[in-house]
Amino acid sequence: MPSPRKPFRINVGFIIHEEVGCQHEFPFEFDKIALEDLVLRDFEGSVLMSRTPQGIFMQAEFRGDTDLECVRCLATYDQPLAWSWADLYAFDKRSVTESDLLLPDDAHIDLAALIREYALLEIPIKPICKPGCKGLCPECGENLNDTDCGHHLNQNNSPFAALKKLL
Repeated sequence: MPSPRKPFRINVGFIIHEEVGCQHEFPFEFDKIALEDLVLRDFEGSVLMSRTPQGIFMQAEFRGDTDLECVRCLATYDQPLAWSWADLYAFDKRSVTESDLLLPDDAHIDLAALIREYALLEIPIKPICKPGCKGLCPECGENLNDTDCGHHLNQNNSPFAALKKLL
């Protein structure tokens, strides 16, 4: 049973002493979970750990929702995230993969940092609340998705206005 302070810390000591090929699944489900500065709602997922000759092979799948700010209209919206990964926690340095994960001496693996890193990779660089987001009016700053403020951009002031005549 995980600790409330460290919900992603798993004791895998019993897997080390099992036969090669044995598997154990660890499910996770939280209404809301904070991973440092990342807050996820409706968080769920699981980790399947398999005993191999080199270490413990881990396959993970997670999903959750987070709040992001749209780069066009600056409104906060729910962004669903889904991610997965697979990696090996090696028993010794000879078996370490490029991820450099080594099984700790106490056989407790804390997945919080890995879950956070992979979740952050799923966040869009330029989050947009919806595909047709109109953004903010450059004149008055009104959200054009909510209302039409009446300001219209003057296309003649553009340095490319002369090119429009060629069309």
